[in-house]
Parts: sequence; structure tokens; C-alpha cells
Amino acid sequence: MSTDAPRLDPWTSEQVITCADPATGLRAVVAIDDSTLGPGFGGVRYRAYPSTEAAIQEAQRLARAMTYKHALAELPYGGAKSVILADGAPLTGERRRALLEAFGDAVARTHGRYIPGVDMGTTLADMDVLRSRGAKVYCADADPAPWTARGAFVAMRAGVRSTYAAPTLDGLTVAVQGAGNVGGELARLAAADGARVLVADVDEDRAAQVAEQCGGTVVGVEEVVTASCDVLAPAAVARVVTREVVPQLRCRVISGAANDVLDDASCEALLAARGITFVPDFVANAGGVIHEHARALGWSEAQLIEAVDAIGPRVLELVEEAAGGSVVEAALARGRARLAAAR
Repeated sequence: MSTDAPRLDPWTSEQVITCADPATGLRAVVAIDDSTLGPGFGGVRYRAYPSTEAAIQEAQRLARAMTYKHALAELPYGGAKSVILADGAPLTGERRRALLEAFGDAVARTHGRYIPGVDMGTTLADMDVLRSRGAKVYCADADPAPWTARGAFVAMRAGVRSTYAAPTLDGLTVAVQGAGNVGGELARLAAADGARVLVADVDEDRAAQVAEQCGGTVVGVEEVVTASCDVLAPAAVARVVTREVVPQLRCRVISGAANDVLDDASCEALLAARGITFVPDFVANAGGVIHEHARALGWSEAQLIEAVDAIGPRVLELVEEAAGGSVVEAALARGRARLAAAR
């Protein structure tokens, strides 16, 4: 990761809340980026951070991405995110439940301004604990991961169509970084579409299992980003594409399910100079939030499929609007227009 990546101005977030509970060891941050379109909705990330400042920065950056994710998907939510700082490995058992209960109390005190959901390091069961403390919660009853993966898959297809003029992934090599619930399903969808799949995960057993399911090949977590492939699909940690990494890339398309893929805004121009298409992450991975909105409104599965699959045409529209320029900027411009119209 670049050490000189620009920091997000802490005063650009609408609200940043720090949460602490000495009895359980809870240290958490809730960032609400913008509530113009509605209450802030975004997942709870639970992992170790090198510093409190790093945790706050990640919460703010991810919350900003959620603002535009919801705006581009035309959903009635603002952007928000929370992070729980793990002291080493995340807790398990009763200690984990106590920690989450304390965090649930903190979320309940936002009175619905922040709606949490599943994210890296948290589960449906964790969301149920938050809900038991009075927090308004999404993702407590049904896993959004398959829908996040479906949206990322149709976005990937659109990126391939705009780059290779190919309607499917047949015959292409897709490198998936992350074999969790979303990354694993994305790998399976790519393989079913005819792709040769490379799979990497910090959990080698999980990577091997996914590779076996989709007839793919396991590669090391240190090698996957720069592996020789047609499509790089980040589906794990943020900020994997740095200025230092760009010259080493051997792909033509970057389109995955991870949040906040680019280390900073300059990376997209460097990618374009190398002829690499970047599909904005906040457009590609909107399937999960669309699923949660669909459940809240009681949509039929047919309505949900139509809304998630619309991500593909949306990507193609943005590529056309960019006219050879920044697809990210085209997406942000569309998002800003929606926010301005709602104010």
C-alpha cells in the first residue's frame, strides 16, 4: 500500500462517532458520510488496524464510497460505514457477543441514522446481536453475498464487453483475490461463464475448496494481483491497486467486489495509460445493498434480479459517458447530480 496516499479530510464526513466500552474492550468508529438521500447504510468491518487514525480513515473512505454506491444504484440511503478495531485476532464466543452488544447499544443511540450490515469480519449472527440491542439492522436474516457476487459478475461482463468486445468470459482468465462468501461465488459464476479461474485467499484451505468447485487454480496471495490474467477481480481488502503496483499488472480489466480498490485517485489515470479498464467498485458491488433494499420493500425475486442485473448496462453507460476518459469520474458526476437534485 502506498505510504503517501492522500488522507481524506476528517471534516468532510457529516458525522464521525467513536464508540468505547472499557468493560468489553470495544473500540469502534461509525462514519456517516452524507445523509442527503436517506439514513446512512453500510457494513460493520471487524479487523485489526495499525492505528486508531487508520481505522477512522478507512471508515470515512468506505462511507464515502457507500454514498456514491447508493446514489448510482438509485437507492434511498446515505453513505455510512463502521469499523470495530480488533486487538489481534477478532474475538469469538461470549466475549465476541459482549463486544457486539456494547456496539449494538452505541448504534441504537444513533436512532436509525446509521443502519449496519454485514461486512468483512462480521456475520448474519453478529447483525442479530446488534438488532437485539435495539439497533435498526439489515443483513440479519439473509446473506447478501450471493447478490453482491451476481452484481460484480454482470459488471465484470460489462467491463470485458467494453474492452474485448466479447459477450461472455469464455476463454478468458479471471484472477479472484479473496475466496470468501462473495469472492467464492464470483469465482464460481466466472467459471460457469467459461472463464479459467485463479483463486487466492489468506485461508489456503478455503482457496483450495473454491478452486476445486470451479475447476480453477490456487495462486498465492502475494502473487494474485500481478498474475497473468485478462481480468483481475479484487474481492477482499481495500486499496490493492497502488501506484507501485500498476506497472506490474498483467491484466486488461479490473472489476471485482471489494470496496475502495484504488489506493488514490491518480491510480485510474495510470491504469488508463496502460490500457487497463477499471470498473468503479462502488458501481460493481452494489448488488448486496440492492438485495437489502429489496427485502425491506418486499420485492419479488424477479424484481431483485432485474435491479441487480441492471448494474451491467449501467457500467456500459458510464464507459460511454467517459468517452475514453475517467469512468470513475463519470460515475461520481452521475452520483453528484443525484445528490444535488435531492438537496
